[in-house]
Amino acid sequence: MNQINQTNQMNQKTVLVGVTDIFFYTKVRDALMAKGYRIERARTQQDISEKASATMPSAVILNMNDETLNAFQALETLAADARLKTIPILAFANHEEVDTFNRARALGVTKIVSRNEFSSRLKDLVEEILTAGVRGKE
Repeated sequence: MNQINQTNQMNQKTVLVGVTDIFFYTKVRDALMAKGYRIERARTQQDISEKASATMPSAVILNMNDETLNAFQALETLAADARLKTIPILAFANHEEVDTFNRARALGVTKIVSRNEFSSRLKDLVEEILTAGVRGKE
């Protein structure tokens, strides 16, 4: 029981980052590691489900405009797994892409923001979604 509690406490500070752009990934990593978070990076579609299942992260961050990783498919993958569908998700996209924002919300992201807001408020945004703690509420 004690080992389970330790594992849960550790994973409460794990964030799965589905961001392949090195600029944004480095920004996320540096900001969150400074706050004591453990970062697990997803570089491929397969990484999303495998790493989410293995680490049971406290949050997921997705770049909705990522050319390498299909964020919409990632959202569908997470929603399809009963153990993963309640993990809060912070997503970001180009501010002019209204369809992307609407589709991400429909797929259950906890919060979606513009790339600029993501860059300037990253730590606060992660704290917000962890406090909300439930997907699908923005």
